[in-house]
Amino acid sequence: MGPKVLDRVLARIPRVTNANVLVGFDMNDDAGVYKLTPECALVQTVDFFTPIVDDPYTFGAIAAANSLSDVYAMGGTPLSALSILSYPAKGDLDDLEEILRGGADKIHEAGCVILGGHSVADDEIKFGYAVTGTVHPDRVKANSGATAGDALVFTKALGTGVIATALKRGIAAAAHVQAAIESMLTLNRRDCEAMLKFDVHGCTDVTGFGLMGHALELAKASGVTLEIEAGALAFLPGALEYARAGAIPGGLKNNREFAACEVEVVRDLASEVENLLYDPQTSGGLLISLPEKDASALGLPRIGRVTPPQGKRIRIV
Repeated sequence: MGPKVLDRVLARIPRVTNANVLVGFDMNDDAGVYKLTPECALVQTVDFFTPIVDDPYTFGAIAAANSLSDVYAMGGTPLSALSILSYPAKGDLDDLEEILRGGADKIHEAGCVILGGHSVADDEIKFGYAVTGTVHPDRVKANSGATAGDALVFTKALGTGVIATALKRGIAAAAHVQAAIESMLTLNRRDCEAMLKFDVHGCTDVTGFGLMGHALELAKASGVTLEIEAGALAFLPGALEYARAGAIPGGLKNNREFAACEVEVVRDLASEVENLLYDPQTSGGLLISLPEKDASALGLPRIGRVTPPQGKRIRIV
């Protein structure tokens, strides 16, 4: 569902105060965090979606990587997962086995274990996981801590949504699809472990709401403006070409409707580049806010900076 719809509906849901809830749904963060002890908190998240690639094994693995990502975005360590599956009652059982195998292999790559799950018969395939992890209560990397003067780094290239749409239309080159698949299969585990060595102030993973949608949530939660350098962004091979050709996913339009009112573009920007700012990502990268000196030492691609509030929440420079 689009972020604008979710925002409107969730605003009407009562909040229950609990001193152990460190991050709840009212904060629009990547996962919930519940303190168990002064030294340990649970990180909980859930994610599932319909197939975005043809190969069932690869689909299962991408779904797992995407589900794990929210735990990494909070600075947590995944521990266990429960599978969520919708599959046709008369569907191919070999394909189902491959979906589950792909997911299991990726979950195990993360050092996580599958405890079980739930399935329903449905004509439309959907698959993903509810993942539980742990984090120290004082080391949660929420989306509310970005500080004026910070640098912004982003760990992956954009364009998975546009490339998936091009694949569905039969116009995507095999090499471009493969590059997108490799990106989506890459766990955010290594980058999470790397960032935890530094004084990270805020973090979010860029997934279904696109770079602008997730950046907006980070900016609003932190009370700052994000300046993003369009020329510093990386795009997956073929992404600009397919955006130029009109391979625009429906989610991109929803993301633009949600975030564009808070985005100021202060430079000339090609329409395909602007579209990709809103492109819904699957298993996308981490957007990290941290001091300039730490950003240099971290060695990940720098895409902008955090400033005090200055009009709109995001400026594309």
